[in-house]
Amino acid sequence: MLRYLCGFKSSVLSITVLGIESSCDETSAAVCREGSILSNVVAGQEIHSLYGGVVPELASRAHIQHIVPVVDQALVRAGLELKNIHAVAFTQAPGLIGSLLVGAQFAKSVASALKVPLIAVHHMQAHVLANLIGGRENPASIPGFPFLCLTVSGGHTQIVICRGPLDLEVIGETTDDAAGEAFDKSAKLLGLPYPGGPLIDRYAAHGNPNRFSFPEPQIPGLNFSFSGLKTAILYFIQRERAKDPDFTEKNLADICASIQSRIISILLNKLKKASAETGIRDLCLAGGVAANRGLRKAFEDLGRDIGWKTFIPRMEYCTDNAAMIALTGYYKFLGGEFSPLSIPVSARAGW
Repeated sequence: MLRYLCGFKSSVLSITVLGIESSCDETSAAVCREGSILSNVVAGQEIHSLYGGVVPELASRAHIQHIVPVVDQALVRAGLELKNIHAVAFTQAPGLIGSLLVGAQFAKSVASALKVPLIAVHHMQAHVLANLIGGRENPASIPGFPFLCLTVSGGHTQIVICRGPLDLEVIGETTDDAAGEAFDKSAKLLGLPYPGGPLIDRYAAHGNPNRFSFPEPQIPGLNFSFSGLKTAILYFIQRERAKDPDFTEKNLADICASIQSRIISILLNKLKKASAETGIRDLCLAGGVAANRGLRKAFEDLGRDIGWKTFIPRMEYCTDNAAMIALTGYYKFLGGEFSPLSIPVSARAGW
């Protein structure tokens, strides 16, 4: 693969990476040139709301339908053609196998046809690096190295030290369920439709977060646990509904606010501990749950109180998107981290 680097140094003025994201139920493509995002196109899949969660087989079929028009739109918005692409980056892990395969096979085909490098990207690394989007245009808008990142999604909850774009270390993670799952499962217990996490956030904005009390797990170190909290919420709702069948409907805003407040306190208390232990004062959020308005506000408020410099990606870069894949691919290109066409996808690959 070194021949690619040697050739590009002499013949290419700016490295342009096509990124492809298909880990779950969003099909996304983006173009990154020299660290700047030129386009980011995302196609969602509404059909899963009928089933109360993502159906893997339906997701992979939708990716097949969406990927060509999504990539085409990304190129059009960037004002480029495929021949202008110097590398193709794709989400290799983790995610739904069928969904990952669609994006991977498409990326491999394009890379092979263009005879350009293929770059495999870990989805969670890309979420962390989403905090660097926009740094080329405005360096003051992104954190300095090293920084700490609280990465919160439906499947992952992690605290990561980022010493550089390719030097990341997980120092805390969930031992069971993720925070995003706790939001969605709580919403389901309350009878809210899928996806329920954003609905809890919406109702919580009008509720009293101190109305009901839920326990905070006492997990040592920097790790998280949300299974006990989910159980406590289940028993609470069952108990109160036994007294009044309309309890949740009458108190929905306060219940949502109380649940959200507890999840946020669990997350931020661990992040505060991580900052104290490492001495790092540049703090970031990332992942789908970073779009939660309550979490964003609490994070920024805590940062002001403690004296952190806080950073959160724009909403479109918190949820699954290809811009973060393309940017990570750009940094991996600079580091010469290329992948063979034979590289497999993985549902649960570690970093």
